[in-house]
Amino acid sequence: MTNTDTCEQKCINPEEVKKTMDAMPSPETVLGLSEIFKALSDASRIKIVTALLDREHCVCDLAVLCQQSESAVSHQLRVLRTLRIVKNRRQGKIVYYSLDDDHVRSLLQMSIEHISH
Repeated sequence: MTNTDTCEQKCINPEEVKKTMDAMPSPETVLGLSEIFKALSDASRIKIVTALLDREHCVCDLAVLCQQSESAVSHQLRVLRTLRIVKNRRQGKIVYYSLDDDHVRSLLQMSIEHISH
């Protein structure tokens, strides 16, 4: 019995394989991507980042929007901030959160569009 998913030769197009290998991200970049997608694989964190797509919010407002406790939202924000998915700014005693940059916004919007089509 043969497996149709396996090549009989180890490398049919070595030139093309080399071009692709040269274009692939570094192991550090792959690890970083993995961490970002891991963070975004959590439904509560997705709620938080989608709530921040168009405007910044404080922790207490995010808790209302996401129907979670402020403590739970703060914990998730810490994870997202560590990975530079969100950033914060302080205004007096209130800390406001927003998406870190347009790259994060684009990633989320493209993902939403992909699911919607």
